[in-house]
Amino acid sequence: MKFNPLATKRLVAVGALGAVVVAMGYASNAALSRFVRAKIIRSLQDDFGSELEIQKIDVRVFPRLQVTGEGLALFYRRRDLPPLISVARFSAESNLLSALAGHIARARLEGLEIQIPPKSQRAGVENKKAGLAGFSLDEIVADGSILKIFPSKPDKEPLEWDIRRLTLHGARATAPMSFNAVLTNPEPPGDIQSNGKFGPWQTNEPGDTPIEGGYTLANADLSVFGGISGRLSSKGAYRGVLSRIEIEGATDTPDFAVKISGNPAHLTTRFQAVVDGTNGDTTLNPVYAQFSKSALIARGGVTSGGKGKGKTIALNVSVEKGRLEDMLRLGVQGSDPFMTGAVAFDTKLVIPPGEIDITKKLQLDGAFKVASAQFSQTSVQENVNKLSHRGKGEPEEPPDANVASNFSGSFSLRNGAMKFQNLSFHVPGVNVALHGTYGLMDQTIDFHGTATLDAKLSQTTTGVKSFLLKAVDPFFKKKSAGAVIRIKVTGNRSQPKYGLDL
Repeated sequence: MKFNPLATKRLVAVGALGAVVVAMGYASNAALSRFVRAKIIRSLQDDFGSELEIQKIDVRVFPRLQVTGEGLALFYRRRDLPPLISVARFSAESNLLSALAGHIARARLEGLEIQIPPKSQRAGVENKKAGLAGFSLDEIVADGSILKIFPSKPDKEPLEWDIRRLTLHGARATAPMSFNAVLTNPEPPGDIQSNGKFGPWQTNEPGDTPIEGGYTLANADLSVFGGISGRLSSKGAYRGVLSRIEIEGATDTPDFAVKISGNPAHLTTRFQAVVDGTNGDTTLNPVYAQFSKSALIARGGVTSGGKGKGKTIALNVSVEKGRLEDMLRLGVQGSDPFMTGAVAFDTKLVIPPGEIDITKKLQLDGAFKVASAQFSQTSVQENVNKLSHRGKGEPEEPPDANVASNFSGSFSLRNGAMKFQNLSFHVPGVNVALHGTYGLMDQTIDFHGTATLDAKLSQTTTGVKSFLLKAVDPFFKKKSAGAVIRIKVTGNRSQPKYGLDL
């Protein structure tokens, strides 16, 4: 190779210049670091309208911007409140020119916790618009984050969201950022996967911060509520602001069951809801549910009112064209319902907070109608057939000619005991009016009332019995009726006992 003195001199000059640039860069590290550090602190304080506290921060700008630190806390301009945002450890990196222009390539936050105090505690805070030109970040990874929203009532627990995985894209104070998140749903337990847009952050009122996106929830265990079981999945979309999120979605629970019966049913729902993200209160309007051949509609809400930890569920539920066998299969033991027929009812349903079985805390107040009902057990249906024939004064009619029964009444449920008023049971020839209670847990029966017959008492039988009963016909005779008899039904569902109530 031929030696070229000129080329060698140029190479040495370039190398020397590079060495000078590198040396100048390292020499200026301290000054540039102080400048960038001050810009970071000032931007965070302006963008969130908060006072900033950092226990430790290290900024290096050459050859590439690197920021690391610990103990970051942003206070909502009031030191007497918990920090709005706290971070245990943080790191960021970018190139120098982008950083000086306010642009960061990526950042990682460990131990991120956001605590939003109630609006009443933010009273007196100076109004100031967020969104002063601060840093923008291409990507923020903040796995293991916690969001806490404190209610206005000090005796209530804060609404807490455990965000297992969180990635933000295009984060800046003046525009919405996109996100991908996996949240742990506390009740029922399960993972919610969500993606959408969030922001810009509203400094004066965080509850007005816009949010929109979609979500999926898979295999949430309903047994945590006590008294019910099943694996619920849900999918939907939401939009609005943090204090008023409108949600539309659907759920699917292929193995829904109530504990007292244990019979599974495939339950699906479609719903529209409004969620207050600052306290977790939810307004349902409406919910359409379908299981087997029955459908119901529910309207109401899930609120933090009432005593005790947790939410109170209050719904108005109605069924117009349901099947009695579907309801019995859910609420009564045994795989074969003892009665079939068409059912319609309206009820107010309340489930107060408390860690007890749902059967004991469930409250119901409503009314129902059952039409064209027939009993599944042949022996029971034959007895009903005989009752109808005797009530019409036709005791010799064969018992195999099935008759349909109609029921109606009002009911209330408290502490696992169903109380019935104005309970009416009608078959051709007989009308039974009862009142009493039915225990959901032990299935005990205690009903009392009257049976009104079209026929006289002596006409309900034949032979000697009929002749002897003619003497007592006047004692049971009522106006517009053949006979009225006081009766009672006691025992339990599997072995009911019928008799005169003397």
